[in-house]
Amino acid sequence: MVTTSATSSIVTALGGGSGIDMAALARNLSEAQFSGRLARIDSSSELLERQISTASTLKNQVTQLATSIGDRVRTGDLSSQPIIANGAVASVSRGAVSGSGSYSLEVTALAASQTLVSPAVASAGTAIGAGTLTLRFGTIAGGTFTADPARTDTTVTLAPGATLADAAAAINAANAGVTAYIAEGANGAQLVLKGSEGAANAFVLEASEDPGNPGLATLAWNGTPDPARQIAAAADAAFKLDGVAMTSKTNVIENVVPGLSLRLTGTNTGAPTSIRFSDPGSAVSTFMQDLTAALNELVATLNEAINPQGGDLARDSGARALRSALSQLASTTIMPSAATGQPRTLGELGLATNRDGTFRFDTARLTAVSKASPNGVTNMFTTGIHGVFATIDRLARNASTASNPGSLGGSLARFTAKKTDLTEERSALAEAQETLRAQLTKRFAAADSRVGTSRSTLSFLQGQIDAWNAGRN
Repeated sequence: MVTTSATSSIVTALGGGSGIDMAALARNLSEAQFSGRLARIDSSSELLERQISTASTLKNQVTQLATSIGDRVRTGDLSSQPIIANGAVASVSRGAVSGSGSYSLEVTALAASQTLVSPAVASAGTAIGAGTLTLRFGTIAGGTFTADPARTDTTVTLAPGATLADAAAAINAANAGVTAYIAEGANGAQLVLKGSEGAANAFVLEASEDPGNPGLATLAWNGTPDPARQIAAAADAAFKLDGVAMTSKTNVIENVVPGLSLRLTGTNTGAPTSIRFSDPGSAVSTFMQDLTAALNELVATLNEAINPQGGDLARDSGARALRSALSQLASTTIMPSAATGQPRTLGELGLATNRDGTFRFDTARLTAVSKASPNGVTNMFTTGIHGVFATIDRLARNASTASNPGSLGGSLARFTAKKTDLTEERSALAEAQETLRAQLTKRFAAADSRVGTSRSTLSFLQGQIDAWNAGRN
C-alpha cells in the first residue's frame, strides 16, 4: 500500500498534542477487532494443510502399490516370459496376454524388401533429364509384374536440369512407402530405392521423358530379372510353428499365438528350435509377503489418520471408504471366471485380515493352493480386467477419483477448495483491518490536534493569570 505525504504528516504528528501514541493505538484497536476471526482462519488453514498432506500420502501409497504390482506382473518376476533356445533365429517377447506352454519354431525364409538401383552416373549432381517417374506396386514372380489394384500409383515430376539427388528428394517427399537415397560407389553415383518388407510390396519404376530433356528412361525398370538393377527382391517370411506352415509380410509378428510375439532374425531350416514360457509361480510367495508388508504400511498410516483422538482424517468419508475397502480386500472375488476348484480371492493366496485391520500372510494356505491348482495361482497374476493387479489398481483408482466425494480424491478436492476459500477470506479480512486502521488513524489525528489546541489555549491563559498575580504583588 502506498502511503501519501499527507498521511505521513498525520502519522508523524500523532501524539504531539495529547502525548498519546495515536498510531499504535489505531493499530492495536484494528488488530483487536479482527484478531479472533483471523486466528480461527489460521487454525482452520493449518488443519486443512495437514489433511491435504495426509490424504495425499494415503492416495500416493495406494497408487504406488498398484504401479509396482503392474510392473511385476507385466515385466517382473510375476510375468510369464517366453524363452527361445536358439536366439539367432528369433527374439521372443510376451504378447498382449499371458502365454503358457511350449512351441517349436522353424524359420525357412526371412521377409525382405525390394532394393532397386539405377545405372551409375558421375555424381549426385549430374543432370538426368526431365519428365515424370511413376512407382507402381504389386508382386513380381518370374520377371512378371502384377499390379495391386488397391494400391495407388505414385508419380513425381522432375523439371529440366533435375539431378539424381533431386529424383531421390522427390520420391521421399511423395511418402509412397519407398525410401530413396544416393549411394556413391566405385562406379559413380546410383539412385537406390528400397520398399517395405513383404512380397506384396514389390514395385516397378516407369519413366516418361520430356523430349527436349531426355535421360529419365535409364532409371526405368519393369520387373525383368537383372541382378545389376534388382539387388534384393520383395519376399514374405516363411516359418513353421509346431509344424504349421505360416507366412508374414514382415519379420515382426505380433501375437502369433496368444501371449507370444516374434521378431525373426535368421533361418534354421530342418533344425527347429523350442520356445517355452517361464513359470512365475515360484515368485508368488515372495510377492505375497511384499504385498502384506506394503498393505500394513498403508494401514498404519490410515489408522493414525483416522484415530478419533486427534487424527487429521478422523471424520473424513474418503479415509473411511478406503478403510472399508481394505477390510474386504482378502475376501473379495478377484477371479470371477475361475473354474471350480481354482483360487478366486487374495485370501486363498494367503492374505489374511487381523481384527485390528492389519494383514498377515498365511504361508501354509498359499502352499496348499499352489499345490492343488498351480495354473489357477499363475492365472491370477495377469494384466487383464481381473486378478491381483486389476483389484489393487481398481482400489487405487477409486481412492483417487476427485469427482467422487466419498473417496480420498474427493476429500482432497474438498480440502483444497476450502483452503482456497479461507485464503480469500483471510485476504479480505486483512484488507478490512487495514481500512479500519487507516480510518482510526485519521480520526485520532483530528482528535489529537484539537487536544493540542486546547492545551495551548490553557497554557496561554495560565500564563496571563500568573502575570496578573505577579503585578498585584
